[in-house]
Amino acid sequence: MGCRILDHLRDHPDYSLRCVESGEGGLQQLADRKVGPVPAALAVEQADVMILALPDRLLGGVAQVLVPQLKTGALVVLLDPAAAHAGELPEREDVSYFVTHPCHPSVFDHFESEAERGDFFGGTHARQAIVCALMQGSESDYARGEKLAIDIYSPVTRSHRITVAQMAMLEPAMAETVGIALIRTLRDALEEVVARGVPREAAEDFLYGHIRVPLGIAFERVKFPFSDGAKLIAEYGQEVLLQQDWKQVFEPESVLEQCRAITTGKKPLTVPS
Repeated sequence: MGCRILDHLRDHPDYSLRCVESGEGGLQQLADRKVGPVPAALAVEQADVMILALPDRLLGGVAQVLVPQLKTGALVVLLDPAAAHAGELPEREDVSYFVTHPCHPSVFDHFESEAERGDFFGGTHARQAIVCALMQGSESDYARGEKLAIDIYSPVTRSHRITVAQMAMLEPAMAETVGIALIRTLRDALEEVVARGVPREAAEDFLYGHIRVPLGIAFERVKFPFSDGAKLIAEYGQEVLLQQDWKQVFEPESVLEQCRAITTGKKPLTVPS
């Protein structure tokens, strides 16, 4: 994300960037872009805005060191809600905290070029919506945070204002805890039928098409329903594959625990039973 931000903002007239990097890979990517790193202390003391483009497990520790060095009125921008919701940020009343995350290009969008179709993450060619939350600060802080987010993730179709707690329900709970788990299960199902003798290309073509059609029906993007047989066997599949109380992953205490797990790298101990 640091490189994506740099690519979007380096020539933008509204911003002057100072990039802080210590990793060998990151330093090489800066060098490839003919950008030199700035010492953290120098960059932070002059910053109006500090973007923490860091892995979740590192973000809290870095924030504890750098946020106290910021000048009064600075805006701290996070690109994921986990650390903020997990309480990893230092308390400081005279700075603002803003959290934003991309929605990524919609599976229901119409892409006009191969470049757009190939931009799975968005923010390079394909358009996307974004979500934004002001954790601490004034309305003017929200406005400057949202403008920055739109510039980072452009082309942006629309920006949704929500809370940090709501963003944590979207990610990790909805998009990762539930979404990725089910998508990985689909991949496991593909590998299982291939292992049982179905030709891979046939299985792939069949699955990819049968992902598109149920998405359209389930999310009411088409006007025809699931067949009676499909509904019956899908109910059986949910009973076999899903625990009855799976929706408890959206309870506030569970969402908080999921965020803490992401910031510590330790899987939650409590799971639906």
